[in-house]
Amino acid sequence: MKKERTFAVYTLGCKLNFSETSAISRQLSEYGLSLSNTPDYIIINSCAVTGTAEKKVRNLVSKLHKAHKDSEIIVIGCYSELQSELVKSWNGVSAVFGSINKTKVIGYILNSENKCNSDLQFSYSSNDRTRSFLKIQDGCDYHCTYCTVAAARGESRSDTIAHVLQNIEQIAGTGVKEVNLTGVNIGDFGHGTAETFYDLLHAIVQQNVVPRIRISSIEPNLLTDAIIELVAQSDVIMPHFHIPLQSGSNKILALMKRRYKRELFGKKVNLIKEKMPEACIAVDVITGFPDENAHDFEYSYQFIKELPISYLHVFTYSKRPDTPAATMSNQVPETVKRERTDQLLALSARKKEQFYQQNFHKTASVLMEHGKYQDCMFGFSHNYVKVKLPYNETLRNCIIPLEITPENISLI
Repeated sequence: MKKERTFAVYTLGCKLNFSETSAISRQLSEYGLSLSNTPDYIIINSCAVTGTAEKKVRNLVSKLHKAHKDSEIIVIGCYSELQSELVKSWNGVSAVFGSINKTKVIGYILNSENKCNSDLQFSYSSNDRTRSFLKIQDGCDYHCTYCTVAAARGESRSDTIAHVLQNIEQIAGTGVKEVNLTGVNIGDFGHGTAETFYDLLHAIVQQNVVPRIRISSIEPNLLTDAIIELVAQSDVIMPHFHIPLQSGSNKILALMKRRYKRELFGKKVNLIKEKMPEACIAVDVITGFPDENAHDFEYSYQFIKELPISYLHVFTYSKRPDTPAATMSNQVPETVKRERTDQLLALSARKKEQFYQQNFHKTASVLMEHGKYQDCMFGFSHNYVKVKLPYNETLRNCIIPLEITPENISLI
């Protein structure tokens, strides 16, 4: 009797990677392979956004090779796109596929290139019965001076509105209540075609087959006033925005080759709060970019402090190979970078506490999750406040009205 082949998947990095890994896993399962703790094949979807992310790839390969000597380890994704020869040299690695051709891992495992389904290019995650991450766009044409994503992911390309709606229909059929639209630069959806991201959102609102849609990270210059207005008027698209700022100094933004100034960013944030006072706004910031002096940082810090944002994702600048920023003069010392990161993390904690306090004693619609931890279950409100309740099986994957209180806020 032929032995059933097995596999395991590991995902590092962003929600986009999670979406892709899940899609690959789903198709391998459709071809008769099964997930296992003692797999024949181990697929690692890698990340290269920071130096720390790169170390995680290598450490994970080493750990898994020691634990599964007989397994074939296959590394796919951004890091293997940028450093394919290096990854091939690591002990235990049997095959390497980059970001652009990562779906070929299916053909490799099945030993048939004909079985590699191109539909995985824009597919969705299906491991979580509560929410799904739907990939609508890939690649980036922006070439910021600190970033390797454009090199790792290739030029901007998008799905079609018709196929996105088809995917959402399929997702809805599985009972999932929330779809998160993901991509490298989702505001660039439709680039080179007659379709736009606004057109997509409008079509999704008209389709109205899942209760909740969330927009993942979107560039401030691509977050149009029309999109903000559409979200404000919609019961389907959640009032939750993730907008990369990177710096509150126009000097540093110019050095980064970002496509906006702080004034535009502030305008977008204030418009969101004007239209949706309860909206959650998460912001990405990089500390210690080359030539960021004390004045630049203080200018940026005060700008962020005064904005009505909810919390920060703070990244300490790290040199990425083959990027213009890596060779810039006036590199900031590591100790200074860390001090600035700590200051912004402390500011973020205060911002988040204030945001939660603004929601106290207000009733929110909360999607309860399937998981259980220490006799509690967790969920997120429409505006992304995380709550906890005593575990109740009947509430799993249900959207319920809940008064937000200091007692049911979750900080984990």
